[in-house]
Order: sequence, then C-alpha cells, then structure tokens
Amino acid sequence: MSPARYECGVDFDAIEAIDIHTHVEIDSHGHRSLDDELMAASEKYFKSGEERTPGIDSIAEHYRERNMAAVVFTVDAGSATGHSPNSVEEIAELAAANNDVLIPFGSVDPWCGKAAVERARTLLEGCGVRGFKFHPSMQGFEPNDRRFYPLYEVIAEAGVPALFHTGQTGIGAGLPGGHGIKLRYSDPMLLDDVAADFPDLTIVMAHPAVPWVDAQISIATHKANVYLDLSGWSPKYFPPQLVRAVNSVLREKALLGSDFPVIQVDRWRKDFAALDIKPEVAPLIFKENALRVLGIKR
Repeated sequence: MSPARYECGVDFDAIEAIDIHTHVEIDSHGHRSLDDELMAASEKYFKSGEERTPGIDSIAEHYRERNMAAVVFTVDAGSATGHSPNSVEEIAELAAANNDVLIPFGSVDPWCGKAAVERARTLLEGCGVRGFKFHPSMQGFEPNDRRFYPLYEVIAEAGVPALFHTGQTGIGAGLPGGHGIKLRYSDPMLLDDVAADFPDLTIVMAHPAVPWVDAQISIATHKANVYLDLSGWSPKYFPPQLVRAVNSVLREKALLGSDFPVIQVDRWRKDFAALDIKPEVAPLIFKENALRVLGIKR
C-alpha cells in the first residue's frame, strides 16, 4: 500500500494559533536528524530540559491539546554533514494521519542538483508537502547562488513557501570550529537577492536573525514576498527594534514560531505575552499572517 498523500484537515477557524516552525528530528526507525555530537551540543546550548526528539504522533498530540496547528519538518543536509536525514516522506505520511493539527514541509539537499529539483517535485506531487525548509548554514550553501535557482523555480511554481534559517544557530554551538558550520551562509541579505529574483516565491526568514536583525527588518519591509518567523529565541530576548517593527511595519509580516522541541511553545507564548504588543497585532502574528503564507483561503 502506498503512503497516504497529505491533505490538510485543519479547521483554521477553530484553532487558536499556528506554530510555523516545529522540528521532527527522529523517524520510526530511530534515525535522528543530527549526528550524536551535534545532538548533544544542541541539547547543551538550548537547555530545554524537555524530550529532545519526540515522535511526530507525540508532537501532534502536544499541539492538539493546545488547540494549535503546527508546521513540521526536518532538514536534509546530507552533502554538507555526511549524515542522512530522518525520513521526509514519513513526516508527510504521519502528518496525513494527524492532518487536523499538522502541516508538513519538505526538505531537499540543494547540492544534489537536478536530483534535488526532481525530489522537490516528488514531495510536492506525491507527498503533498505544503512548503520547504532550508538551513543554509547546516546545508553549507549560499542561497543566492544561481546554481540553486531551478529549485526555487519549482517551489515558486507550486505556490508554496520556502522557509530559510537565518542568523545564529544552536546547531554546532560550543564545538570546535562550530562543527564546521558557517554562520555567514545564514545572513538574510543573501535572501534579499532571492526575493528580488523570485517575486512570486513566498520566503520566510526563520528566527530573529542575530546578528543581522536590522537587515532582516529592512528586507521584510522592502520585499512584499518576505516574512519572518519569531522562533528560536524566547521573546524576552527579542531586540527592541524588532518588537517595534512587529508592532508597526511588520505587523502583517511576523509569524508565531517556537522552534519546538528546543523552545517549548508554552514558554514562547508566556514570554510573548509579557511584551508590549498591541492587542490588534497579536491575532495577526498568531494565525492570520501564517494563513497568508500558507496560501489558506477561508
């Protein structure tokens, strides 16, 4: 029997919020998204204290209990790290079984060239993924390198978003040489080129892009097709200029994202509630902006 193709079953009127940034880091065979050294280093960096690699059914129940939906994904960084990803196809298949709360994104290794383009098509058409996640630092590529443009063409043609890690990363943090992971690949200014060259591609910059937050604010303000999610940091650490921008020029561009499981969504929401966010802005960040990014029409 072939795996079920994902069809979204989320009642977007009933749910409270959408977490646009949730990691699935283990598959049913016990294979994890990171090698043991990187996994241990990330646990030390984030100090979450929670289960580091919950299964997808557990993730679904976690969000179901909170009346939330979650975008789920992994990162295929096989060429750069030498470590194969946990199964992207399984994420889509199990999200299909939990389609009342989960929305799967695909991931492809950009260094696979034509094979990456074909794999993106397969994940879209065969698995029903609703977007793609990239991590330039982990995957070791400059997003504005034109060698990767055929991949963006497929994603733009499908009308789904591309979510790119930006800024500092906890992956490799504290290890000698950062485990070979280079932060400069995640400078959001590289995505400004992509956004200009692909005006029909919806781009989400993941995380407050430390140390490039000002550049990130400028890009999201300038490019109609660029958004940012607020994952990866507790909101109490958001720089003041980001909070001001979210309250004003970026009120329709910012998205709730936690970085679950390393940042717990309960903690994120508690700390976000302590910010001076205008009452009319919060619903946009919690749900309405994500619906636009995901192409959900109600």
